[in-house]
Amino acid sequence: MKTTQKIPKTFIGFLIASFFIWLLITFSKEYSTVITCPVNYINIQQDKLLQETPIKQIDIAVKSSGFKLLRSKIYNKTINLESSVLQRKKGSKYYLLVKNQFTKIQKQLKSGIQLQEILQDTIYLNLGLLKSKKVVLKPDLDIKYQIGYALLGDIKVVPDSIVISGPEDQLKKITSLNLKKITLNDLKENFSEEVQIVEQTKGKNLKFSTAKATVSGNVERFTEGRLKIPFITKNLPDHINLTTLSDNVEVVFIVALSNFTKVSEASFTVECDFEISEKNNLSYLIPKVTTKPDFIKSFKIVPTKIDFLIQK
Repeated sequence: MKTTQKIPKTFIGFLIASFFIWLLITFSKEYSTVITCPVNYINIQQDKLLQETPIKQIDIAVKSSGFKLLRSKIYNKTINLESSVLQRKKGSKYYLLVKNQFTKIQKQLKSGIQLQEILQDTIYLNLGLLKSKKVVLKPDLDIKYQIGYALLGDIKVVPDSIVISGPEDQLKKITSLNLKKITLNDLKENFSEEVQIVEQTKGKNLKFSTAKATVSGNVERFTEGRLKIPFITKNLPDHINLTTLSDNVEVVFIVALSNFTKVSEASFTVECDFEISEKNNLSYLIPKVTTKPDFIKSFKIVPTKIDFLIQK
């Protein structure tokens, strides 16, 4: 039978102790290495705004003990880059010289880490002039009304416009902002919906005075009415005696039930322009409604042509 020889515990303990002594000696020595640090751009002028995201990290050469270098790589500190004074390259392109901030970067590193070199010499920034403008909010509605019902008046959007701020180049392209779509079915009562501005219309680095608006409308039952309205013939020469088969037309109108009693014969003016018929060599007049109440939803005239005879 084979016998297994046990490793003495003292030997294992000696091996572990030797490893830790070696580790301590190794990481106590000084080393030079390159570490990557995330960066943050601070103190950009208030009238300017980043139009594109600049580089998010820089590489720096440092010197320190192994322990401190290991800790700095595990817990990477964000470096603040002073951006109040920039050099202009062309148009909206600016740049900062990172090497000019050697001392400021050194102060931000952990104690015991010595900055030797900044590998990025220049960082470019695309800055736009910060402006503000007022733009209209546009609702997007898909409404199906119950039979006999319809919108009374106009759709209301509150606020109907908002102030947006951002780079001037981006603002020039925006004339209005869309609101998220509202879908309503079988509607027969007033509605009010709070909706967000559509995300696709939001450009980079744009700020909105508000991110939402309330869209509302009054809905009412509508009915049909009919009235006989006498028409007026205008531009008729004095020497022409015109005879028509009727002195009236029928105006068929659609109106909200609450406004029905407000409509009377005096609410409409119907005119026929003899000059149009004469110029076009027509044997009939064309009646047109020239005045009507604003709350009338729609209307039509019956008949659409009025035959006439000329007696000289």
